[in-house]
Amino acid sequence: MDTKIFSLTSPTIKEGHFMAKEQEFDGFGCNGNNISPELNWHNAPSGTKSFVLTVFDPDAPTGSGFWHWIVADIPGSATGLAQGAGKGSLPPGCRSFINDFGIKEFGGACPPEGHGMHRYQFTIWALPEETLPAADDARAAVVGFMLNAMALGKATLTATYAR
Repeated sequence: MDTKIFSLTSPTIKEGHFMAKEQEFDGFGCNGNNISPELNWHNAPSGTKSFVLTVFDPDAPTGSGFWHWIVADIPGSATGLAQGAGKGSLPPGCRSFINDFGIKEFGGACPPEGHGMHRYQFTIWALPEETLPAADDARAAVVGFMLNAMALGKATLTATYAR
């Protein structure tokens, strides 16, 4: 692995592989454990002062995908999030935004039954500011717009799930 490349890894989920039932949502007809995976990032771009983590399903039958988790203001000194951090045990100072389930915590995979394989894009964004300049009630589209406009870099790990 080239040590200069900003990357996102996990001992819990693997690139292109099926996630475990523990990462399935508990609700909306799903009955998983809704546990966020351990995530680790490496080689953040120079000048990084904070990170934002997003989890997005581009295959959801909505016309606009489905946001499962958005966490901003992760300290620039952080190198990962522990398994289960999505249930309220984020580093101090982090802000979560409302996902498409209507909650501010991790919302696991929950594709419609029989809809086929869905991709879950876990993306870590490196920012040049300590805080994301978004209101606490900002919608995912606004956060996404800001991230694409200001990120120094991003790294994505894509896992899959189907029911």
